[in-house]
Amino acid sequence: MYQQMLIVQIAFGKLKRHQGSPLCLLFLLVFSCALWLGQTQIALAIIEDPIVQKRDVPQSQQQVITSFAPVVEQVVPSVVNVFARHVVKSRSRGLFDDPFFKQFFGDDFGFPDTQRQREQKSLGSGVIVDRAGLVVTNHHVVDGAEELTIILADRRQFVAEVVVADERTDLAVLKLKNPPADLVAIEISDSDEILVGDLVLAIGNPFGVGQTVTSGIISALARTQVGVTDYQSFVQTDAAINPGNSGGALVAMNGHLIGVNTAIFSRSGGSVGIGFAIPSNMVAQVIRAAQKGGQIIRPWLGALFQAVSPDLAPALNLDKPQGAIITQLHPMSPLLIAGMEVGDVIVSVDGVAIETPEEVLYRVATRDIGAEISMSWRRAGKDFTRDVRLIAPPEVPARDSFTFDVDAGANGLFDGLVVANLNPALRDELRLRLQKEGVIVTNVLKRSQASRFGFRVGDIIIKLGDQDIQSVKQLRKEIRTVGPRTTLNILRGDRVLRTQLR
Repeated sequence: MYQQMLIVQIAFGKLKRHQGSPLCLLFLLVFSCALWLGQTQIALAIIEDPIVQKRDVPQSQQQVITSFAPVVEQVVPSVVNVFARHVVKSRSRGLFDDPFFKQFFGDDFGFPDTQRQREQKSLGSGVIVDRAGLVVTNHHVVDGAEELTIILADRRQFVAEVVVADERTDLAVLKLKNPPADLVAIEISDSDEILVGDLVLAIGNPFGVGQTVTSGIISALARTQVGVTDYQSFVQTDAAINPGNSGGALVAMNGHLIGVNTAIFSRSGGSVGIGFAIPSNMVAQVIRAAQKGGQIIRPWLGALFQAVSPDLAPALNLDKPQGAIITQLHPMSPLLIAGMEVGDVIVSVDGVAIETPEEVLYRVATRDIGAEISMSWRRAGKDFTRDVRLIAPPEVPARDSFTFDVDAGANGLFDGLVVANLNPALRDELRLRLQKEGVIVTNVLKRSQASRFGFRVGDIIIKLGDQDIQSVKQLRKEIRTVGPRTTLNILRGDRVLRTQLR
């Protein structure tokens, strides 16, 4: 009887706002009959509040009104906070730093510096990609860190060390010391399979407030005018990304990683709905390098490219301005071996249409040495397709690195100068675009004659006196024979500098 009275009270509470209506009177009649007949379950079925049902991952626009909770529950254990401690050193020489003092005595007068140290802490996010304790994050999050601490979603803390630090992709792979056995590694998807409009989640630690989930869509693919890295092909999303999200996960609705959040476009520093993530295919390439020992050697094309402008497209027999024009080819270039020539336009790589030269470099950078890729190009209105075998940058000629001292000649002006033969491997390490060969400055020792003379790392010595310089061996020989007022030609960037040895 108590249960029946309770049901009556609930029923009247539910229908209070409808009192006086015919529908209300009819309901009460049916309900009363049900009670008298002992069929209380009928009444319960009619007035029962909606209960919380098991949530499913939304698979359509209609289902978006449900919940992302299943995806979040799956992914959150794989997303971590990264805390980096930096020691910043500043130089202080008291009176010797005074501008008036420097005016008379200069800046390089041999007095010892006083080093001041201060500690800085930075935070970011990361993603567990291997149960052995590998965590991927952004290079700029951990760059220069003296100490790294990884905090899991359940607040456990672990010290970590850097396994791979790749500035060119702005990615780093860390390894937890004494990782627990219950780490949850995220699954990595093929970023080539995502489409504009796909639903995504961004998970990270913005502003240090704690792990945060935001939702959005894929706004664009293959964004190239972002900067940040050497390989421009970013995934753009409108999911809120803020400082502290760097290194965090961008995940699809299946809970798989499709990108690592790395940058935002903002005039205020906060999210305005334009965020960028490094595609998972590039992330996977860096992870493979970490699993193999940490050294990254990317395929080398031995070519320079130019974008197809609207003015050039008709002359190249292209319907629209897309593709990459080959402007230079190294004699050992795999593109040259495959049959390409200067002036050819690469239009697709592995069946994917190429819009800009940056996309060619990205496609190649995600593949391993020794792999074959299919390239299609256009020449004089005809289309060609060939497989190109990817190779490492050649160490030809040998570097033959040499450090000059006071006995090397030229009145000791080259003292402290470190030079090497410029080859494709060294050019790739130094991130030089020029295909020129010659002798390059790889280091200038501090407070040496070479530093006072004005040499810089990256300078290419192309001519000494009347002699074109082709090798370190030749440079060492010619320096011994030069006299006062001998001219020296240096290629610095795109400019040729000419000076005199005194």
